[in-house]
Amino acid sequence: MIDYDKLEKSLRHLEAQFANHRRTAQRPEFTHLDREGIAESVIQRFETCYDTLWKVLKRYLVEELGLPQVPNSPKPIFRIAGQNQILPSPVEQWLTYANARTGTSHDYSSDKATQALAIMDTFITDAIALYQTMTGTTWQ
Repeated sequence: MIDYDKLEKSLRHLEAQFANHRRTAQRPEFTHLDREGIAESVIQRFETCYDTLWKVLKRYLVEELGLPQVPNSPKPIFRIAGQNQILPSPVEQWLTYANARTGTSHDYSSDKATQALAIMDTFITDAIALYQTMTGTTWQ
């Protein structure tokens, strides 16, 4: 049986911190450093959520779909999930998430942060939809 708790927790934390990040624009008391710290927190939560998601997806492909040969790398896993019509959006979108995750590994430069934050809304929406598909539950 697949334990989805860590995925759910990491996704909820990402969703909450991204909402917090969005509100910083309306909070004049926040300094540039405050805003930057919150943005970095969103990126770190994205990294955790993304890593948890592809590992749970791998288990889902093996345990629920019975696929025997599933690689231990996110991009091939997303391609296999796409072939099995599990993903809520095209595989290319998931490869964009993979590239964003790779890009933020040790680089929180302004460009990398901006690129990662630009896809966050879509990633959260897709991650929730994939979570619902795998668990058979509704996100609340």
